Amino acid sequence: MPAENENLSPIHVESAIPKDRQELLKWNGWGYNDSKFVYKNGEVYFTGKRYAIGERRLPHLIDWVTSRLGVDLDHPVYSQNVPSEDKYPKVNITEDNLKDFEKLNVEISTKGIDRLVRSHGHTLHDIFILRNSIFERLPDVITFPKCHDDVEKIVNFANERNMVVIPFGGGTAVSGAVECPQNEQRTIISLDTSQMNRILWLDKDNLVACCESGIVGQDLERELAKLGYTTGHEPDSYEFSSLGGWVATRASGMKKNVYGNIEDLLVHVKLVTPKGVLQKNCQAPRISCGPDFNHVVMGSEGSLGVITEVILKVRPLPQCRRYGSIVFPDFESGVKCMREVAKQRCQPASIRLMDNDQFKFGMILKPEESFFTSIIDGVKRLYVTKIRGFDPDKMCVMTLLFEGDDCDVKSHEKKVTSIGMMFGGLPAGATNGERGYMLTFVIAYIRDLGLMYNVVAESFETSVPWDKALNLVRNVKHTVSVECQKRGITHYVINSRVTQTYDAGCVIYFYLGFNHSKISDPVAVHHDIETAARDEIVSCGGSISHHHGVGKLRKKWYPATVSEVGVKLYLATKNELDPKNIFATNNLVQAKL
Repeated sequence: MPAENENLSPIHVESAIPKDRQELLKWNGWGYNDSKFVYKNGEVYFTGKRYAIGERRLPHLIDWVTSRLGVDLDHPVYSQNVPSEDKYPKVNITEDNLKDFEKLNVEISTKGIDRLVRSHGHTLHDIFILRNSIFERLPDVITFPKCHDDVEKIVNFANERNMVVIPFGGGTAVSGAVECPQNEQRTIISLDTSQMNRILWLDKDNLVACCESGIVGQDLERELAKLGYTTGHEPDSYEFSSLGGWVATRASGMKKNVYGNIEDLLVHVKLVTPKGVLQKNCQAPRISCGPDFNHVVMGSEGSLGVITEVILKVRPLPQCRRYGSIVFPDFESGVKCMREVAKQRCQPASIRLMDNDQFKFGMILKPEESFFTSIIDGVKRLYVTKIRGFDPDKMCVMTLLFEGDDCDVKSHEKKVTSIGMMFGGLPAGATNGERGYMLTFVIAYIRDLGLMYNVVAESFETSVPWDKALNLVRNVKHTVSVECQKRGITHYVINSRVTQTYDAGCVIYFYLGFNHSKISDPVAVHHDIETAARDEIVSCGGSISHHHGVGKLRKKWYPATVSEVGVKLYLATKNELDPKNIFATNNLVQAKL
């Protein structure tokens, strides 16, 4: 606990995401209802004003999607409407249990739309089903605890009545983690943490804050910023994902070089299990008292209990924030530059490298510009391609973000730029760097547009040692190409970017999409191609995931990753904390209790 003179009054946060999520967010796609790509009257726009490209024409997009993906924009395939109440699977709970549940004085819902919204994350499989049919198995009861004590009541009740509890945070999982097991016969409770969104206290002396697990990233940062602080944790899903979800999946953020991954930020965590509350009773900066149970909680993916409260490190807001970018003649040069930056341990807050295909994709999302701006950009292109001789079909771009005090940022920027020039790079300015950084939040919306025109797409990521990175990228792209050829897929994209760097390796994101006009089960085909790509990743020395987690989607590779002994150790932990398998998520491995 913080010192007695600290202000311990909880900060009640006005959440960016209401309890009735479908009023603000898409029930069958990514993000806000008012934000999406639309094709109308021969033009593509991005609607709404939440993002920089909002309400602006995107003149380069049409030619790219028609030529590269074979899209027929005159024949969209629309999603089904929100199913009527009679279309949902019946609630599987006895009348007596429902009445007793209501006596807990915790808000619940059995409405179909509430159950549907909390039955999925954001895998391609999830969104495809939402657009075309309905899940065979939904949670039976949604519950909205408001504090740690409410969660204890719910978990104890579920344990007594032999019900299943699946924790639900921001709903942004891309691993199948929150999907209901199809063969589960027991009542399934979806425990929605969204109403547990307070900052309970802030300790300015020790630079830590205690927050409830349901707080969403953008809310947490907004409220801390009002007080002059930040966690610095900014995953791609930061607008919608929750603190509890970050801990449960061992999340990473775009600015981890300065602020750290979630395991670096986490000081203390409470986990409600059927056996009681797992927590440490000492809030020291580091303790040596046997295995660290924080690491049992991190990465548990809802399979051991419910995370209710988290104490995180915070920092004063940086005085200065500057974006930058460097253009390289090819991907290999960019990777070598990143390796040198990591070797010299001078990584900025964020350093990302787009390959040529992703660089071009970013360019097609560039809004219409003024005549003057287009002339300036034309001069820049002329210099890069004609005078410096960069091949437009090979060049790639690194985006940079520096944070700190003004003097340090200027020095840091100069050093990283000089390293880039050692590897043939050219400074490309702050504007391109900021566009590239912010594009992260918009790019997730484009999959919904693709689904309207018979294009299925998904991202997947890995971490890999430096000496194997280039080979892994080449091999994965080749594998995808071969798998597409086997299936007669002629219009597809597979591009990549390096998103995070470490002393010993880096993180690589892949984006895979294809036109499925002539394929009867495109989701299964995409899954098979991605599986082949993941097998290649593992054979090249890559991990099964850097920060997305395992869930149900990647559990095929889990035993080989942690060893047979590791699986038994996890199951022994599971058996001790949850002997009835109340948290029957079936993530990581199938519990055999």
